[in-house]
Amino acid sequence: MLEAVAFWIDEPGIGALHRQPIARAGEGDVLVRTSFTGISRGTEASVFLGRVPISEHERMRAPFQEGDFPGPVKYGYLNVGVVEHGPEALRGRTVFTLFPHQSAFVVPADAVVPVPRGVPARRAVLAGAVETAVNVLWDAAPLIGDRVTIVGAGMIGCCIARLIRGIPELDVVLVDVDTSRHEVADRLGVRFAEPGDAPGNRDLVINSSGSEAGLQLALESVVTDGEVIEASWYGDRPVTLALGADFHSRRLTIRSSQVGAVARRRRGTRTTRDRLTLALELLQDAAFDTLLTGHSPWSDLPAVMAGLATERSAELCHTIDWKDAS
Repeated sequence: MLEAVAFWIDEPGIGALHRQPIARAGEGDVLVRTSFTGISRGTEASVFLGRVPISEHERMRAPFQEGDFPGPVKYGYLNVGVVEHGPEALRGRTVFTLFPHQSAFVVPADAVVPVPRGVPARRAVLAGAVETAVNVLWDAAPLIGDRVTIVGAGMIGCCIARLIRGIPELDVVLVDVDTSRHEVADRLGVRFAEPGDAPGNRDLVINSSGSEAGLQLALESVVTDGEVIEASWYGDRPVTLALGADFHSRRLTIRSSQVGAVARRRRGTRTTRDRLTLALELLQDAAFDTLLTGHSPWSDLPAVMAGLATERSAELCHTIDWKDAS
């Protein structure tokens, strides 16, 4: 048996590194040595703090999660590593896997997706976020010339903004309460606005802020008969909206988008693997490096996760370096 170091949430708010055995790779499996993992801050903070609603305990399971909510649980899904053992076509390849924070692991070969040669390994941890953004845009179906607002300049909102800007003649505005996101928006090639300056009469509004204030602003910003795409996940937090104003008279719609299933518009023609492969191809765009805002060695992961979950921070994607973890 081999051994690996893995990050576990022992109980809500308490994380630790544990050594655990991993089976040897059999026929049809790969052994992956992790290079980097990424922290999906919004979701992983909710998991770390034990804020997954009981009703969602099964639906929220990550593909290779161990344990159960609220803990002990091993959770995560942004893992980039190198195949050390497996089919010849994969041996030595850098791959992305929806696997938790762990130094090495064995999974079926079809669970890994090769990272394109032009994508650096650290940038590739953003594949999960870009995949989510692709799904949101399949749901939203923006059109040439649309006026688009994205509320919330977190990791998902920024990925959506970078992808959508490629459609001709779109006016794209990224809205956030954090004025430091202005520089991020500039690097992504879109306009920035604070909530008080957010434009109205928008053809399409996507909320990725994870806040009720953000969703309310999205409703106030969209055109009459318009649709707001809700891309946030709130965990066990209640959301209150002022629907007694013009919500009904303007015939507004709120529609959810989430990454668990391929968007309905593409469900008959694309698989989740197709979507993830597309996301990795899109990461050849070096502008996504703007979202890599923090970096720590694996030994600091318990403290880093606790800090990201409980403290205010301008972090977008914090990566963990697993070099020298045995």
